[in-house]
Amino acid sequence: MTTEKELLELMISIYENDHHQDLSKLKEYAFKRIDCCPRKKEKTFCSSCPIHCYQKIYREQIREVMKYAGKRMLFKHPIITIKHLINTIKYAIKN
Repeated sequence: MTTEKELLELMISIYENDHHQDLSKLKEYAFKRIDCCPRKKEKTFCSSCPIHCYQKIYREQIREVMKYAGKRMLFKHPIITIKHLINTIKYAIKN
C-alpha cells in the first residue's frame, strides 16, 4: 500500500518537474505534519482528515500542488491513484 508520504512525494515531484521549482521545504514540513498527526491511526490521508494542521502558507502551497499533480497522477501513476481513490472512498463511507 502506498503511504501518505510516498503519495505526497510523487505529487510534489510532478509539480517540481513541471514548474522547475524546489519544494523541499514544503515536503519536509508536510512529512513532519504527517509524523506528528494525532489521528494517523484512524485515517489514511490528510485529505480525509477533519483537522487542518498546516500553517496557512503551507496549506495554500500543498493545495496548489495537489490540485495540479492530482490531475496528472492518473496518467503517470494510475495504480497508485486508483488505490488512493478507493481508500478515500472507504474512509468517507466509514465516517
